[in-house]
Amino acid sequence: MYGWLQRFFQPARSEPPAKGALAGDEAAAGLPPEEGGEVSWEQRGVVNASFYNWAFEARDGFSLRVHPLEKKILEALGQLVKSRQPTADMVKRMPGVLPQLLHSLRSGNFSGADLARKISHDVVLVQAVLRMANSSLHNPGQTITSIEHAVLIIGQEGLRQLISGMVFRPIINLDSGRYTRLAAPRIWSQSEQCAIASRVLAPDYDEDPFEAFLAGLIQNIGLVASLSVADKVAAGSETLCSASFFDSLLRHARVLTCNIGREWRFPEAVIQAVEEQDAAFETQSLSAAGRVLLLGDYLSKVRMLVNSGHLAEDRPEIWEGLSGNAVCCYQELKGYREQEFLAG
Repeated sequence: MYGWLQRFFQPARSEPPAKGALAGDEAAAGLPPEEGGEVSWEQRGVVNASFYNWAFEARDGFSLRVHPLEKKILEALGQLVKSRQPTADMVKRMPGVLPQLLHSLRSGNFSGADLARKISHDVVLVQAVLRMANSSLHNPGQTITSIEHAVLIIGQEGLRQLISGMVFRPIINLDSGRYTRLAAPRIWSQSEQCAIASRVLAPDYDEDPFEAFLAGLIQNIGLVASLSVADKVAAGSETLCSASFFDSLLRHARVLTCNIGREWRFPEAVIQAVEEQDAAFETQSLSAAGRVLLLGDYLSKVRMLVNSGHLAEDRPEIWEGLSGNAVCCYQELKGYREQEFLAG
């Protein structure tokens, strides 16, 4: 799968705003433009706790002890990981005209009318293209309802990014259970924003933007698959809220992600970047690709928490250690919003 996508998708570098160029709300909040290192383990811990607390709607906050239902879920996931059975089938993905569209975008003589015609054959893709064209990033003015107009507004590179993301987007069945319904849309939206952030940050680390984009995009595939396991084990009547449970859940999910990535024949550098997140408390031990993914993950979670009102943007500890380019990357994510998901 990776091979044919790589042939069709060659992303150009998305240039961030000039270093230190803080505008609007960010300037008012006093966010620092300084150069410097990377976010600390403590910073990431606070943001991760807030993100999963919000994603799973653990309104009373995390507890310290794993309760019996959480233990049963972890046991089922542990057995799945140890079984080494193929897991890619756990993730259903978008079918349809996507490969044809990527081929058209790779061609030098494609027409906007031809692209619009092919897009119109896929109702999910139609909605995604119109949503992107009407986002604040592309169109702060009038509402766009025509596919032809939307294709013109988004442009070739925008369509490549959108379609490549949809190739790997799982079909999330919102009727499958409580945990999938609560968390999966938010988790996958964070994956998409992490992919965008990682792609922007990659050149600063001399990393390939395409591989950085893919690492961000697939990093939570195993977690989405784990939610279906949790729904099967439990009736969904209890809130998942213990810190120890989420630590173990994420470790199991990361193994599943790497297994799925290898079944999809992703580059080993992409898999390694995901695997390294288990050692994220030792930032200096990470590869450049692992550091890009870690920072993209952090910035995308902060952006989603701020957008949803679950994190105050003016907290100085959030920005400590971030470079000017990292802050600019965070600003760039402001043009993106959570995606709507259709039941499969």
